[in-house]
Amino acid sequence: MAPIIKLENLSKKYGSFYAVNHLNLEINKGEIFGLLGPNGAGKSTTILMMLGLTEPHSGQATVCGFNATTHPIEVKKRVGYLPDTLGFYDNSTGLENLVYIAMLNRQDTGSATQKAKELLTRVGLKNDMHKKLAAYSRGMKQRLGLAEVLIKNPEIIILDEPTLGIDPNGVREFLQLIRKLSKEEQLTVLLSSHNLHQVQQVCDQVGLFVDGKLIAKGDIPTLSKELFLEEPFITEVKLYENHTENQSTIKQLLLEVEHVITVRIQPERIFIYCKNDVTSAIAKKLINSNFNIKSLYLREFGLDDIYQRYFEKKNENDKQTIQTIV
Repeated sequence: MAPIIKLENLSKKYGSFYAVNHLNLEINKGEIFGLLGPNGAGKSTTILMMLGLTEPHSGQATVCGFNATTHPIEVKKRVGYLPDTLGFYDNSTGLENLVYIAMLNRQDTGSATQKAKELLTRVGLKNDMHKKLAAYSRGMKQRLGLAEVLIKNPEIIILDEPTLGIDPNGVREFLQLIRKLSKEEQLTVLLSSHNLHQVQQVCDQVGLFVDGKLIAKGDIPTLSKELFLEEPFITEVKLYENHTENQSTIKQLLLEVEHVITVRIQPERIFIYCKNDVTSAIAKKLINSNFNIKSLYLREFGLDDIYQRYFEKKNENDKQTIQTIV
């Protein structure tokens, strides 16, 4: 099956500066894909090229089988886009805003009103649809924005920093709503964000974007396995005893456990890096040595760990390049 989004050597230059640098990416139908990176990494520029709203310097973006540069209208018919800055009429109600958008998409008043009410109910705004937008919170406006991108029955929805300015509870509910809608409607979702922890909760695949380049792509377990090949497991321990006072003793004991590679001791906790999961052996070793365990668990690598590791590798490669030149 052909990917629903395919970017081939996609580049965007401003003078000699590459905002997007020869980007290659494929996203399959029904997938929730997170395009992750710091502000200024080129995420929004990539989205604009995918929508045909700006032309690439080279390469091409194919969306739903159409070249976004040569057939932008066909792409826009099939894609719903929620930008980071929302544009609604504050003096109109949520329902009025949504019906107006539906009519702009060539739906008649009757069917537009019915569809708008159904969507507002699905996104949790049933009791607020008759309130004016001026009374909506940021989270409520984001839900209305999600209803807006769904009003034309898109195949793909693109969300650019959708959780910006929403409180933690609102973020959790919004991400759960995206995942639910994606699975129910078989929608493909491209979610652009700089917030790694939030995106980790909802995405099937992620792409790490830095300086206009895609430096890694895959699911989180695969990326962590590739990056932390020598030490793929971390056991985190907290003891009732003072870690600092017993630092050398604890470190020596733990390094005696088979498959333990590195032990890092901090004031509040101990991190044990291992080739295999030897959590039970670590617990047994500490207990037999009369240490009292407050907590112990096998920690999974998250996106923050993966992202940080890629930056470490990039810095190492940059240093080696400089040394070679010198």
